[in-house]
Amino acid sequence: MTSPLEADIAARTDVYFKRTKAIVQRFGDARVTYAIFLRRPVVSAPRLMLDWLNTVAAERGAALDVELMHQEGTWVGAGDPILYVTGSFTHLADLETLLLQKLGAACVAAHNAYQMCLELPHVAFLAMEARHCAGAEMQEIMAYAASVGSKAAKGEGATGFIGNANDATAHYYGAQKGAGTMPHALIGYAGSTLRAAEMFHETFPEENLTVLTDYFGQEVTDGLAVCRRFPELAAAGRIAVRLDTHGGRFLEGLDPQQSYAAVERHAPGAIRRYRSESELRHLVGTGVSAAAIWRMREALDEAGFPKVRIIASSGFGVSKCRVMAEARAPIDVIGTGSFIPDSWGETYATADIVSYDGVPRVKVGREFLLRAARQG
Repeated sequence: MTSPLEADIAARTDVYFKRTKAIVQRFGDARVTYAIFLRRPVVSAPRLMLDWLNTVAAERGAALDVELMHQEGTWVGAGDPILYVTGSFTHLADLETLLLQKLGAACVAAHNAYQMCLELPHVAFLAMEARHCAGAEMQEIMAYAASVGSKAAKGEGATGFIGNANDATAHYYGAQKGAGTMPHALIGYAGSTLRAAEMFHETFPEENLTVLTDYFGQEVTDGLAVCRRFPELAAAGRIAVRLDTHGGRFLEGLDPQQSYAAVERHAPGAIRRYRSESELRHLVGTGVSAAAIWRMREALDEAGFPKVRIIASSGFGVSKCRVMAEARAPIDVIGTGSFIPDSWGETYATADIVSYDGVPRVKVGREFLLRAARQG
């Protein structure tokens, strides 16, 4: 009887690999070495792939030799093999598709998370990838990847990711459960931002209070109203306002002229050089711009709430984090799933056999993979 794991492999792997396996079984097995790599620079994130490979090998009773060339969390150059896998061609032939699925996207997402954390080393990040993932397996891969990139950045002095937004993958961040307070839906239900904050605090009095402030387009007004309603929490640093203003409008009280002025007051160098259209939008445009964050900080400080934190969300990928760093935007925490790769074509990992029964052999153009290939 076919096991559930073997049935899944048979159903999901490419047919030409299954036919290759059948041919090899008929004409004689070979001991082969695969080189597995990506075509772009990444951060090595192989654990989920290796865990799965080891599970399959154990079920099949197959002895595999894995030479990991780049340990988890280390930088890998374009085309540089992340690992070599040696073993029975019969046992490896039908695994290639699924192995690559579990490696490529994880390495690119880890690289993105690493870059984001280094761009803003004094800012804490919260992983919010789940809502943007295509199912549980992708969610697992992306959460793992962000934790790998974060750990690498922490090794260089960054604060990195301090948690995530769901329980299932919280363990990657050393937590037992996810973090978070309220979505826009709760504010709509409550009828006002302040009432939603009151409901939350009444239900979860021991939790810190992070309140979304953009639902009614009154980020400053509603944020200050919550602080005035809970002055003890504000003074204790237990309140945060989360800015999630959508790209169709400016934060309350801002327009293009006032946005430029806000950045000019705090980081004039950020706008006195050439900027691309997307960089300008991140600096002084609609949505959660650097100007919006500075304006919110000014309002909180002027009202006597210097310990109230600012949490920013909405499209905080590598490029936006870089612009925020140049504008010295006073962000305490960023909630983001934007380490998920934008260009999915860049996530495709590739595997090539580089040795058959100890004889080096690879298709023309991939000879560079033979440099460190294991023989035998």
